[in-house]
Amino acid sequence: MTQGSFATVVNSFRATLSSLPDKRTGKNTRYEMLDAGLSAFSVFFTQTPSFLAHQRKMADTKGLSNAQTLFGVHQIPSDNHIRDLLDGVSPTALYPVFDEILQILEATHHLSSFRSFADNLLMPLDGTEYFSSTKIHCAHCSTRVLKSGETRYFHTVVTPVIACPGRREVIPLVPEFVVPQDGHDKQDCENAAAKRWFAQHGKRYRDLLVTGLGDDLYCRQPLCELLLAEQFNFILSCLPKSHKTLYEHLAGIVLPSVVKKQWTGKTEKTYTYRYLNQVPLRDTGDALLVNWCELVITNTVGKILYQNAFATNHLITDDNIEAIVTAGRTRWKVENEHNNTLKTKGYNLKHNFGHGQNQLAAFLATLNILALLFHTLLALSDTKYRLLRAHLSTRKTFFNDLRALTRYVCFDSWDHLLTFMLGGLELKVPADTS
Repeated sequence: MTQGSFATVVNSFRATLSSLPDKRTGKNTRYEMLDAGLSAFSVFFTQTPSFLAHQRKMADTKGLSNAQTLFGVHQIPSDNHIRDLLDGVSPTALYPVFDEILQILEATHHLSSFRSFADNLLMPLDGTEYFSSTKIHCAHCSTRVLKSGETRYFHTVVTPVIACPGRREVIPLVPEFVVPQDGHDKQDCENAAAKRWFAQHGKRYRDLLVTGLGDDLYCRQPLCELLLAEQFNFILSCLPKSHKTLYEHLAGIVLPSVVKKQWTGKTEKTYTYRYLNQVPLRDTGDALLVNWCELVITNTVGKILYQNAFATNHLITDDNIEAIVTAGRTRWKVENEHNNTLKTKGYNLKHNFGHGQNQLAAFLATLNILALLFHTLLALSDTKYRLLRAHLSTRKTFFNDLRALTRYVCFDSWDHLLTFMLGGLELKVPADTS
């Protein structure tokens, strides 16, 4: 990626934050909406909950701070000001930034490197909870009554990503929040949110040639039909307990199978693939016909180490069943490389940075997902960032260094900061790259 392309992404992000709707009507407009958005984003990007407190102290003592030089914040609002200003803003206001970054990755051919089975991009989806409380709640909370009789309030979001077998990075896409829907008495759910996502965003992604991936919850005829209508392929986990009709059609049939052996260096594993095309997904006259496949991995004494099955619209053959199953198993990356990363690798997604009374929780969660997307963008395209991350042993080490440096030293720019870190490690950037 050229510096000009990265500048385009940054400028697009700033323009989006500058245009956030401002609910204030009086004269109390000391802080701009841009400052509130950038300040919140800086906490997630640096993975430093106390980043703004450190930068306020630095501004007091040095007259300048990294919030200004690295993020472009004019004045750092107080935490309460940030929460109050952003509470009324829908997370959808940030969605154009996701699209801008995807366009950049597509134009610079980074997106093509994620293509795998049938030259498709794999798009796993999964729901994840990012807030829970028995006391704090808002109109957008979902609820569950506990055995104790208490009501638990929580927020859930469906998080689609682009993933590829053999790659650690995933590309976060526009999320879809599980929230009460106008005109619906029934509580919103993950499956309904996934349907909304494809109905609203399918047109944008269909031309990219995409295969949607999901767990057994998504393997239902209405969602499968919606995927096909939006010109998506699908490979979805398909379990016996929730697809009795399909498995009844498999019973008593000698299924086509492929058996492969794999030596791990210590033991031998047997991979047994079975499949059947054109089986009904449910017990109705209008049942969708899908193609079913299964993988069972056993050790030398026959113990089952792994077993899963999938339903897909891709035609299955002896030649491609291994690739189809590998693509289907890539679903776990949305959990491990995205949702769990956001929760356990410094982004602190489940931490209550501010719940608010309107949409603050969802807006901050979206900024957090965007922080991961920006880090992914840098990992794919920025030579200095990639060199540092490759040299430092873990993600935690990199962000620990970033936290310490930005607390004590004010840097002119991100390039200055990355160059300083490279110099301290005596690492040199190749002369033909920037």
